Amino acid sequence: MAKSNTSATGSGNTATQKNPVKRYDLQILQALRQIMRAVDLHSKQLSIKYSITTPQLVCLLTIVDNKTITVAALAKQIHLSPSTVVGILDRLEDKKLISRNRDKQDRRLVKIKPTTKGKKYAKSAPSPLQDKLMESLSQLSDLEQTAISLSLTKIVEMMEAEEIDDSPLLTTEHINRPELT
Repeated sequence: MAKSNTSATGSGNTATQKNPVKRYDLQILQALRQIMRAVDLHSKQLSIKYSITTPQLVCLLTIVDNKTITVAALAKQIHLSPSTVVGILDRLEDKKLISRNRDKQDRRLVKIKPTTKGKKYAKSAPSPLQDKLMESLSQLSDLEQTAISLSLTKIVEMMEAEEIDDSPLLTTEHINRPELT
């Protein structure tokens, strides 16, 4: 009885077998969606446990770090639109964590400062990142943390997302869409 000619993998049709094409685009999209979902869930947990959302916490920490800042400068620093930041500031002001005052010389400028309560809250505030992520990052070397940071920054650059407005209405009128067949 003659043995059949099989490859090392045990399959007899090696000439017709091909590795499936890696869909890095789908893998990257799925990873980004998982990250966005985790960030959203963490923000909801912060809201329930600490009565502050991630965007509010990021705004407060940035205001405390800067001591005094304008709405435009804050919006630019945290990559949100000025209109979104104003809504966040309204909620922080309601919580007595910040104060807003018009500039004496240029009345168009609104200066934002942390209140004493805001400074105290910022010192004891939870991290805007998930605890598990913070713990995992702290166990990495500086080189590994730098590589992750640079990779994420590169993704933002490749998506040309540095200057994207977070407005809720997005227009698609100028996008050419291929017909689905």
